[in-house]
Amino acid sequence: MRTHYCGQLRAEHIGTKVTLFGWIDRRRDHGGVIFLDLRDRSGIVQIASDPERTPVAYGHAEGLRNEYVVKVVGKVCERPIDSRNPKLSTGEVEIDADEIELLNGVRKQLPFQISTAEVETVREELRLKYRYLDLRRERMAQNLQLRHQVIKTIRRFLEDDQGFMEVETPILTRSTPEGARDYLVPSRVNPGDWFALPQSPQLFKQLLMVAGCDRYYQIARCFRDEDLRADRQPEFTQLDMEMSFMSMEEVLSLNEELVCHIFQHVKGISLPRPFPRLTYGEAMDRYGSDKPDTRFGLQLVDVTTLLTNSGFKVFTEAIAKGGLVKILPIPGGNSTISNVRIKPGGDLFQEAAGAGAKGLAYIRVRENGEIDTIGAIKDNLNWEQKQELLKRTNAQPGDLLLFACGAAHRVNKILDRLRLSIGKELGLIDTRLINLLWITDFPMFEWNEDELRLEALHHPFTAPHPNQRHDLKTSHALAYDLVFNGFEVGGGSLRIYQPDLQAQVFATIGLSEQEVNEKFGFLLEAFEYGTPPHGGIAYGIDRLVMLLAGEESIRDVIPFPKTQQARCLLTAAPSGVDDQQLRELQVASTHQRKLKTQPSPPS
Repeated sequence: MRTHYCGQLRAEHIGTKVTLFGWIDRRRDHGGVIFLDLRDRSGIVQIASDPERTPVAYGHAEGLRNEYVVKVVGKVCERPIDSRNPKLSTGEVEIDADEIELLNGVRKQLPFQISTAEVETVREELRLKYRYLDLRRERMAQNLQLRHQVIKTIRRFLEDDQGFMEVETPILTRSTPEGARDYLVPSRVNPGDWFALPQSPQLFKQLLMVAGCDRYYQIARCFRDEDLRADRQPEFTQLDMEMSFMSMEEVLSLNEELVCHIFQHVKGISLPRPFPRLTYGEAMDRYGSDKPDTRFGLQLVDVTTLLTNSGFKVFTEAIAKGGLVKILPIPGGNSTISNVRIKPGGDLFQEAAGAGAKGLAYIRVRENGEIDTIGAIKDNLNWEQKQELLKRTNAQPGDLLLFACGAAHRVNKILDRLRLSIGKELGLIDTRLINLLWITDFPMFEWNEDELRLEALHHPFTAPHPNQRHDLKTSHALAYDLVFNGFEVGGGSLRIYQPDLQAQVFATIGLSEQEVNEKFGFLLEAFEYGTPPHGGIAYGIDRLVMLLAGEESIRDVIPFPKTQQARCLLTAAPSGVDDQQLRELQVASTHQRKLKTQPSPPS
């Protein structure tokens, strides 16, 4: 029987006989004495074997190689002072091996080195194909442990301290519009009908409030068929919460306590409370983003009213169409950012173009306070406008001012991308900082240019401000997002719980009465039977753990992730299925039919 894990052994265990299991991380032969680094999920401990003191074990140690699976029985001994390893938690001790038993060897060449002693850069595609080996590596093993600690801490806080109850909600449900494509599952026993995998447990958790559960939570699996980024996956894990009879202030306070509890227990960091807050309008105005990274400055300045009559046609035409003109001031930018980088073909131009910019206008502030531009901006500003522009931007000699104009959403997107790119380049972001803040007072709706209709900014179950219900189209929502160093890690709202108000919101986003009854009739009926006021929030577990681990991709904190093409390289999923399976489901694959009807290539 195993007596200890490798990483548990310390000086207080000296003299103890132990039985360990694990993998050979590294083997070193020092002139007759063989040292083995034995690794399991808890860490590494050194095993010592020599022909005089441990002759039986020594004979077995000679044939061992990296990643062999072994059992070791021996005594914990003190390592000589000059050979101790301060990098290891077990660095003061070693095991004199009385027995070494080979349980399994390695029969194929390893696709990459696993030992921490071997420095090797491995392509992500190879890591994902052999994920079971990648998870043995120290970095990934620690990330997996961190993920476990976060979820365990959440469970203990919610259940033991706050009286929450975990309830599992269905994975097979019906398709409902929640902003992304559903993953669909055909029903064999109900031909022609389909299940959808849940994008979130939203409707079920609201029904649990109707049912009187009062405080619900779930570590929920969710699915969205959408284009992927570094912080997105087709299937992901979220902490889902819903609470009855709580005000927005009470919900935010409880969640601040939860987040502080996670940081304290998992990272040993005490966070100050309350967390700062910005309204959606303030965040968009100052940062161009509803998830701003507030660890550095470079705040945007709106100069629309100043330049309405500037005479610069590009600006005046944008303003006349209801657009904005905003500036990103860059202190000292004259010496760090050349004209070449701003002009077509330059990296900053390309960054802005990726967000929809057709060009980048700019002003350089010279030592005498004069402004210098390439183009017609300076010639179309009078002296008062120039001085007011410098005043509003607090521009100093040597500063660079980057302009964007056009529709508000595009201007903000352009300058947000430039702000983040330049902030990283100039080293303005203190990576040691942990900045958490709430974004509140979101608009209820936003305009969908493709479908020419309003759609819910969060989701259509979000409650409007009570004093703005007379005009839902312009009202603000009782919604809140938690932002962590520029990443949205959680979002929620108080919910609608009156059927008439819920019906009004559905009508505002263009759903017909028939569509409402087909998709949400069960929810509206439930609201007829005494629904309590309620609200909730959901956290992206993958994204939160990614930030806590200091990783740049959620794939590095998910055990078995998909690629950016939504493929699993380990199992080669998704894959084709037998025609018989499709016939049982009464489903035909148009893609397969197309392939079968293609003519054969000439011989």
